[in-house]
Amino acid sequence: MLVVVMATGAVVASAALPATSQTRWIVFAARHGATDQPQLYRIQTDGTGLQKITEGADAATQPAFAPNGQQLAFSRLGSGIYKMNLDGSGLKRLTKNGRDGYPAWSPNGRLIAFNRITGKDWSLFVMNTSGGAVRRLKLAPSAGRPTWTRDGKSIFIPSGGAMIRVDPRTGRAVKRYRARLDLSVSQGATVAPDGSNFAFIGSRPPNGPEDCGESPCPQFALYAASAKTGHRIKIANDAGPAGFSPDGKTVVYVAKFKLVFDVLKTGKKTTLDFGDTPVAQGDAAPAWQP
Repeated sequence: MLVVVMATGAVVASAALPATSQTRWIVFAARHGATDQPQLYRIQTDGTGLQKITEGADAATQPAFAPNGQQLAFSRLGSGIYKMNLDGSGLKRLTKNGRDGYPAWSPNGRLIAFNRITGKDWSLFVMNTSGGAVRRLKLAPSAGRPTWTRDGKSIFIPSGGAMIRVDPRTGRAVKRYRARLDLSVSQGATVAPDGSNFAFIGSRPPNGPEDCGESPCPQFALYAASAKTGHRIKIANDAGPAGFSPDGKTVVYVAKFKLVFDVLKTGKKTTLDFGDTPVAQGDAAPAWQP
């Protein structure tokens, strides 16, 4: 069993976490040193219990909780998709394709959806939780991060600058949502547990010096959009993808190498400050224990 306990706990840089959030685990990718590959860490939402739960030569990222909250699936870049227990024990490799990514458990815990490149496109696949019965959903469009609906009857995927809901048996599109996503940077878009909101990275108006040739460098922000109306709000500038709380009212993301909790309705932010280490990575959404 792998459990590496850090010497010091995190500092909660606000009086308290949102009242709607019970104490649960957050799993996220972070570096311990400048030359280390990112690995997965866990910390409780009250800022205690910081632990490193993976080791390896390849980067670990894109964590996703099983419905029971006691297992995780994740991507190890260059190696494939793995699963393990929440404390890092019981590690098992599920796929051997080094570019497989974004695993997502079905609500009944029997299947894992994920992305795999086929030709020039990222395709949607499903497999059982032992890594067997792998099959491509051939009717699905080129896909980003999959998210199952709560009833397990559909899968959300960001595709072509929009969020689309597809049939988990065939990949056939059943609904396209009005929320506008940025095609090149929204592959890691996430969905609230009840399907009411999406969170995604999008471009924002550039400002500052013209240090990218003849114009300012592109700049990005984290947004949330209503699945019903498409109306979007900006959550934070220069932040990574966001994971939703179980009640869908709060998101957690990485900004300035720290974990930030943000209440969508009020914009109230709470930061977990780890000191010098670990350095949280904003390449994928942190996973919030269900």
